[in-house]
Amino acid sequence: MKDFFRRNGILILIAAVLLALVTAVVSALLGGTADPLSNLANLITTPIRNGINAVVNWTGERYSDAFEQEQLKQENEELKQRVAELEQMEREYEAALQENERLRDLNDLRPSERSFDELESATVTARDASNWSSTLTLSKGSAHGVEVDDCVVDQYWNLVGVVADVGTNWCTVRTLIDADTEMGGQIARTGGAAILEGDFALMGEGKLKLTFLPENSQLMSGDLVTTSGRGGVYPSGLPAGHVEEVRTDASGVTQYAVLVPETDLDSLKQVFIIKDFTIVE
Repeated sequence: MKDFFRRNGILILIAAVLLALVTAVVSALLGGTADPLSNLANLITTPIRNGINAVVNWTGERYSDAFEQEQLKQENEELKQRVAELEQMEREYEAALQENERLRDLNDLRPSERSFDELESATVTARDASNWSSTLTLSKGSAHGVEVDDCVVDQYWNLVGVVADVGTNWCTVRTLIDADTEMGGQIARTGGAAILEGDFALMGEGKLKLTFLPENSQLMSGDLVTTSGRGGVYPSGLPAGHVEEVRTDASGVTQYAVLVPETDLDSLKQVFIIKDFTIVE
């Protein structure tokens, strides 16, 4: 090997110089183009760099989208909460309007022939409409001056029932269709007196009956029946129901009228308890 370099040293030196010159000339001619090794390295690494850059960009976009979605989700929840608050305010406002309407109706429709000295507003808190009874539980009791046998009416003065049991802050009302209901009634068209009675069979239909009809009463469908007020226990003139039909009892001897209540017992939310009244002659 040493002999080879000694014999060919000059040739190797000349070849190296020529290679350097060729490389310089090629570089000059190509105007700054990378040398073959650099070009090869870049040829291999460029797709990798592009792939990495694409992954970074995609990840950034997904993160941005996820962030925006989270913001939208949070804003949506806040909007739902706000809508719920507005709906609650609307319900409270509607309830206040209905309360004012009921009180206005009571004031406008107050019968001139009688005076109610004390009237207590109450809310219906429970219902019992079984085969054996028809009662309502109200939100007022003895602490508010409510007593047994106080009459209860709706906002239009229609008879709802009579207080049957009283607690400190509640009372139970026996509705006018309850089988234990019995009070004096009066046929508005003729003035004839009769008895308002609950009936087991009719209670399931949401109705009551009018018994002890006066002779030759000639009841007509739609006739209004009110409380008579006889005995002074209950006020007079409270609309109880209207005649649906006249039937003959099981004995085949006497007749009774089937009444449909004037009030809608199933939809009552607020009622009024007549704690005291004065009959005006």
